[in-house]
Parts: sequence; C-alpha cells; structure tokens
Amino acid sequence: MNITQILFWFLSVVAIFSALMVITSKNPVYSVLWLIATFFAISGHYILLNAQFLAIVNIIIYAGAIMVLFLFVIMLMNLNKETEPQKNRWLKMAGAVAGGCLLLVLVAALKDTDIKQQQALVNEGSIGLIKNLGKELFTTYVVPFEICSILFLSAMVGAVVIGKKE
Repeated sequence: MNITQILFWFLSVVAIFSALMVITSKNPVYSVLWLIATFFAISGHYILLNAQFLAIVNIIIYAGAIMVLFLFVIMLMNLNKETEPQKNRWLKMAGAVAGGCLLLVLVAALKDTDIKQQQALVNEGSIGLIKNLGKELFTTYVVPFEICSILFLSAMVGAVVIGKKE
C-alpha cells in the first residue's frame, strides 16, 4: 500500500465517522462541528484527486462561511430539549422507512454501473489545477467573469441600500 491509498482510507473513515456523528449527535452545535470535520475530509479527497481548487473552495465556502452561518442560526434559535417538541414513534418509523426506500432506489440505480474500467488519474495531468483554471478564466472567459463581478457589486450595493435605515 502506498501513501495515497493510506490517506484515502483514513480520509474515508474520518468522513464516514463524522457524517454519522452529524446524524446521531443530540446537540445541534456538535452536529455542525462534525459537519465541518466531514467537509475537511472531503477536501482531503479532492486534494488526492488533484483538484486543489475544489478543495480550497470547499474549505473556504462550506466549512468556513456556511457553517458559521449555521452556528449563528442555531445559537439564535437557542434549541434545547425543553423547547423541542417530542416526535412520536410513528413519525420516527416513517422517517426510517423513507430513508430505507431512498437507499433501495440508490442501490438499484447504481447496481449496473460499470466502474471497474474507470479510474481516476491521481497526481497526473493538469485537470483541476488552480493555475490552469485561472488561465482559462482570465483569457477565454474574461468577459463573463467581469459581468459576474459587476452583478455581484450591484447586488452588494442593493443590499446596503435595502438594509440602510432612514
């Protein structure tokens, strides 16, 4: 076994364990923290697949910005056991049946996939590198990129105008 396989299996175990902890944690703040750990493990998989841009975007946007917003919302809502309505047994059973049906559909959809001939190029090629993405973005797609930046700027100005108090 080489280091890439060891890292893959380690990151896979971390991702699966932390994803299970997201589901089973009683405290919503702990669930968000475990979800951040899941995002970091997935970013590690992106790095193993030579997709550095996706890894960085996943860490900055999902693990950084969105999870901070989740934490703020959870803390503002002040969720605890006393305010949480108790769900009855039939509702939990319906959720388990719905999840099982989803799993059955996914297994049925993926059972005939021929994945043995498809292999990812790990540490080969230049697909997914930030240098190539930037070069393509600022040569071929420079006009749509600048139009998007103007659109984002106008959205920020609009948000400031709407949020400004008289």
